[in-house]
Amino acid sequence: MQITLPEKVQFIINELEKAGYEAYAVGGCVRDSVLGRIPEDWDITTSAKPLEVKSVFRRTIDTGIQHGTVTVMLGNDGFEVTTYRIDGSYEDSRHPKDVTFTDKLTEDLRRRDFTINAMAYSDSMGIIDEFNGLDCIESRTIKAVGNAKERLTEDALRILRAIRFSAQLDYNIDDETKSAIAELCPNLQNISAERICTEIVKLLKSDHPDKLRDAYSLGITRIIMPEFDVAMETGQNTVHHMYTVGEHTLHALTNINNEKNNFTDRENRILKLTMLFHDLGKPSCKTVDEVTGKDHFTGHPIVSKEMCVSIMKRLKLDNDTINNVKVLVEYHDYRPKLTMTAVRKAIVKIGPDRMKMLFAVKRTDTMAQSEYMRDDKLAYIKEFEDKYNEIIENGDCISLKQLAVSGSDLIKAGVEAGPKLGEILNSLFEHVLDVPEHNTKDYLLEYSKRFM
Repeated sequence: MQITLPEKVQFIINELEKAGYEAYAVGGCVRDSVLGRIPEDWDITTSAKPLEVKSVFRRTIDTGIQHGTVTVMLGNDGFEVTTYRIDGSYEDSRHPKDVTFTDKLTEDLRRRDFTINAMAYSDSMGIIDEFNGLDCIESRTIKAVGNAKERLTEDALRILRAIRFSAQLDYNIDDETKSAIAELCPNLQNISAERICTEIVKLLKSDHPDKLRDAYSLGITRIIMPEFDVAMETGQNTVHHMYTVGEHTLHALTNINNEKNNFTDRENRILKLTMLFHDLGKPSCKTVDEVTGKDHFTGHPIVSKEMCVSIMKRLKLDNDTINNVKVLVEYHDYRPKLTMTAVRKAIVKIGPDRMKMLFAVKRTDTMAQSEYMRDDKLAYIKEFEDKYNEIIENGDCISLKQLAVSGSDLIKAGVEAGPKLGEILNSLFEHVLDVPEHNTKDYLLEYSKRFM
């Protein structure tokens, strides 16, 4: 099988071969190329030792030279070139205590996580596939290289990577690897929150975020997000639902993919996290009607918001993500009256930049519920969104910045600087939310006199 290498990757491999060394593209870039995907990164492995690599190329950076990695700079592009190596013992479920360089490619491939990531390629030698990665691609299987328990013991993050790859590729995890995951998932406690968060987000942003179900069944979420386990085990005896809280969440996570083309990568990340967290407060809010036996979840959006903030801080997510997700979670069930005034006030409350995301959240949430009143719910969301769009197109005042008068205008009109000034501005803003056509300087200066 022929793989088309980028020109600069081919140059690096050729230069190392001309100097008498072996060199290959290796890992995920080979896998993605076989799958017809465009690799994000190109890693190169070589028999040359780090100092030998540095002697071949004019510009290099000692990225991790003690572990065999040198970054070769070609123009503004950097390519990691790593010497074939054998990892020593792992003492922290993440990093080897030491590494030993080797001149055998097979030994280097043997230490890698999954067979689909343990292939190498060069034009001169073709694909080197000592561990049947191509067969696993053919059978759509995630399988650890060699002994699964050994591979996952070495680096506990591989437990989550297995689920993440299965979600990104829609592959199944083979039985031996699954068994090792179930046994070793407590070792995830040794992995940093940042690394766990990275894998969770990649899983959620995949086309198959419902693979989180496997993380639950194998015991992973019990370690990294026990709140989700509680949701999976909480029923919803109500006409509006047909799944447990957790299963509803999984369906919502899958459905949000239908919206992804309308949003940026950042917004899609926010949406996926919102759908994961939006109902996590339901278990603690659940009550059962003594007469009908039906379940109620009064107040769950606020509790869900509090829980999602706690979880996101635990996962070390950035403040921008936390601030956006918590608002969307809090208002995912919000149903204002569909008057223009009420919708303008909703925009102020939620934020104009979040409204488009909120409508996606509401549609997705609805489609993951039972069919009871579904058409009515979707019609409400559409009318809500139509009114929002009309308000934006009209240029209605929905922030103090858009108010036709400023604080300095009021001071010139005789209002003293201080708390009273702010109160008057807010009163004028509230007025134009009701009557947007009154947002003119002359009108508002006259109107402000009643507050002086």
